[in-house]
Amino acid sequence: MPLVRYRKVAILGYRSVGKTSLAHQFVEGEFLEGYDPTVENTYSKTVTLGKDEFHLHLVDTAGQDEYSILPYSLIIGVHGYVLVYSVNSLRSFQIVKNLYQKLHEGHGKTRLSVLLVGNKADLSPEREVQAVEGKKLAESWGAMFMESSAR
Repeated sequence: MPLVRYRKVAILGYRSVGKTSLAHQFVEGEFLEGYDPTVENTYSKTVTLGKDEFHLHLVDTAGQDEYSILPYSLIIGVHGYVLVYSVNSLRSFQIVKNLYQKLHEGHGKTRLSVLLVGNKADLSPEREVQAVEGKKLAESWGAMFMESSAR
């Protein structure tokens, strides 16, 4: 019988980068064509990794900007972060840098578990952020990196 572990993961990023679409695609396996802007939503999914099961509690947050104050609920008790930017928005890439800095300040010297995601890769013709830039940023944080498309 596998050991079940609980993990709380917060999804953060600028508005309209596809945080909700990514979460919904991950949990439900489908793309949402339209929805109202997120205030905050939660998703749950159990995934198996090797011999262990992980019950993921995903916190899909409202879009943040450089002036956002991150509540303690996004710092205390969170096991990892998915920081999302849109590959067709340099602004969202800059915002994600600010968010990481705020998380780092909130956690102190603790190493953060972070996945940096360049979303909307299907919009490549409108690209403003190259994959190499995302990869370089993630490496500077000691984070994982990937590009995706919730579509």
